[in-house]
Amino acid sequence: MEDTFSNLATYGYIGLFLYSLGGGFVALIGAGVLSFMGKMDLSLSILIAFSANALGDVLLFYMARYQKSMMMEGLRKHRRKLALAHVMMKRKGSWIILIQKFVYGIKTLIPIAIGLTKYDFKKFAILNVLSAGVWALVFGLGSYYSGSALIKLAEIIGEKPWIAPIILVFFGGALWVYMEQATKKK
Repeated sequence: MEDTFSNLATYGYIGLFLYSLGGGFVALIGAGVLSFMGKMDLSLSILIAFSANALGDVLLFYMARYQKSMMMEGLRKHRRKLALAHVMMKRKGSWIILIQKFVYGIKTLIPIAIGLTKYDFKKFAILNVLSAGVWALVFGLGSYYSGSALIKLAEIIGEKPWIAPIILVFFGGALWVYMEQATKKK
């Protein structure tokens, strides 16, 4: 087990950066818990996740803006979700840039949808950096201060591994139901 922690501390920052490019928060939660355990540095983890998250959304925006045909080809199966992203942009305005950081299933589509519009890049970049900062602080500090409870939960799941699939099915099903309802044709 100590070997695993050593490897996570060594390669964890690289994994955190790569995973955070796509907006994933699970790696940041893991880094927060490992920081709680003294295996990683919390400030560095938050900084890496913040940087990667901000960079990832700027890259998605840029690709959607300047590589529109390539992006549309890849998004053919996700047209309804992309339409949902456009509707959310109209309803929530610039707040959607912050909101999307916390909503699984649309966090990569929103920067693409914004990039396909005539939204000002500078405004997007500023709001995106601020939002990435909020996102990194919320998940980084939240997981650090919840480290004890998250470790206990991991121990319970380790003792009773049948709980993990139930949790995954529950959250996956809830996400699926939400996306079906949100993208339903009206």
